[in-house]
Amino acid sequence: MKRSMLPIVAGTALAASLAGTAASADTVLRASHQFPGGQGDVRDEMVQLMADKVAEADVGLEIEVYPGQSLFKAREQWAALSRGRLDITALPLDYASGRHPEFSATLMPGVVRNHEHARRLNDSEFMGMIKDVIQEGGARVLADAWLAGGFASSQQCITSPDTVEGQTFRAAGPAFEEMLAGAGASISSMPSSEIYTALQTGVLDAANTSSMSFVSYRIYEQVSCMTAPGEHALWFMYEPILISERSWQGLSEEQQQALTAAGQAAEDFFAEEAAGLDQAMVDAYEENGVEVVTMSQEDYDAWLEIAKQTSYKNFAENVPNGQALIDAALAVE
Repeated sequence: MKRSMLPIVAGTALAASLAGTAASADTVLRASHQFPGGQGDVRDEMVQLMADKVAEADVGLEIEVYPGQSLFKAREQWAALSRGRLDITALPLDYASGRHPEFSATLMPGVVRNHEHARRLNDSEFMGMIKDVIQEGGARVLADAWLAGGFASSQQCITSPDTVEGQTFRAAGPAFEEMLAGAGASISSMPSSEIYTALQTGVLDAANTSSMSFVSYRIYEQVSCMTAPGEHALWFMYEPILISERSWQGLSEEQQQALTAAGQAAEDFFAEEAAGLDQAMVDAYEENGVEVVTMSQEDYDAWLEIAKQTSYKNFAENVPNGQALIDAALAVE
């Protein structure tokens, strides 16, 4: 009896070994982003949704999500992605404009007018041009996302251009930095994850960022006035989910299809949530005793005039294909 048990035991061990090998044979993609994890930030939720959808597809693919800069710092992610050291990221694209200055067109004052306009931009010639640059840089888009944003200050409400004079600002990208500097502000560059501490320590007086980041990073604890997007939103930023081209090419066709479907699900989820993010920000700031204002049409027009003389002009003159990108963006009704 003992001898007859040996093949069974050996067979069981072999089966367990094979099962373990099969389980470990899944392709694991690492997804990094800078935003708080598990706290309701829509960008984190988009990536988590993709991970869930890919798991449900059962195609031997897994996405491990590393939120809150736990894998890469915010501004390290594009380089890591393009070199194949990182598989997936949810990235404010203008963070990579130092390598690809064309990306600053996706945070150009006044280019996006509202959330519906942003969705129309996704399928436009303009975004086709941007996505060509993304692909040439070694990545591709899995999900589009445009976030509206505003201004917040510990000094005074930001409405007309003269209200920023003398304040030190964080603005997210070169185009807004140039516009704000043109209105008399000083500039300090940093990712949105560093705004809170910079305001707390006096490095910053004011900041631009997305409605979602204004809430996720609890900026309301450090400011006295918030300028919400309202009907005249000057600030919209493109923050897509991207995959490294090297990682993409390493997937089977079935896995690519599952990832594409997951990306579409994440994009659809964002589209449903987008407009509500702005009101959620207003509610959070009012609940915490922060004054909330909006720009008038006159304020918006004054800012746009400064932008045309500064950021638009510099982009057209100094960025490859710059004027064509601006023209293509402004052509989208």
